[in-house]
Amino acid sequence: MSFHASVLTIMPDMFPGPLGASLSGTALREGLWRFDVHDIRTHGLGRHRAVDDTPAGGGAGMVLRADVVAACLDAVAGADDPRPKLLMSPRGAPLSQARVRDLAAGSGVVIVCGRFEGVDERVIEARDLEEVSIGDYVLSGGEIAAMVVLDACVRLIPGVMGKVLSGEEESFEQGLLEYPHYTKPRDFEGRSIPEVLLSGNHQRIKDWRMEQSRALTRLRRPDLLGQKK
Repeated sequence: MSFHASVLTIMPDMFPGPLGASLSGTALREGLWRFDVHDIRTHGLGRHRAVDDTPAGGGAGMVLRADVVAACLDAVAGADDPRPKLLMSPRGAPLSQARVRDLAAGSGVVIVCGRFEGVDERVIEARDLEEVSIGDYVLSGGEIAAMVVLDACVRLIPGVMGKVLSGEEESFEQGLLEYPHYTKPRDFEGRSIPEVLLSGNHQRIKDWRMEQSRALTRLRRPDLLGQKK
């Protein structure tokens, strides 16, 4: 069974967007994964298909209604749907490569894209939504964040990337940042390719790459090593 992604949003025209191009787009056309987008406004209330209302207790902005989001979720993914249900939210757990691997190995994912001030807390609890963040900043909505999650997942689906090793040696796969890469020309503006990479000695090259990964991680992301910056 292929990886099946469903996205719930009030901005369905934003999809598939980048997901329809490059690796993910080719994989989609080849049937390596399935994708569908659902307009939350379809379940909106009244003549104007209202999906939000003012925050209880006062405050700026609007909040997506629990009943509307629940109705859309239930129509897309019933109680017997095994796919995890994510809510893209800046207060969620940071997305990690380990979580991406888990998602990519499963049957797919259902993603709710937040908008405005957020989503009524009660539907998050009632539908067991897993809040996920792609970084410590705020976007206009969860759509771009959902694309990030799906792009990260799809590229790990068997058959999507040309070489399995190209995925295994990337940043975060071993808890380290990836080593530097070089290609032709041999010399560029006075900068040369490190001699070890031209030596043909595979063990030396492997050792050099590991040393570089560790050094870059210590410098740029010491938190990955359990160190304080």
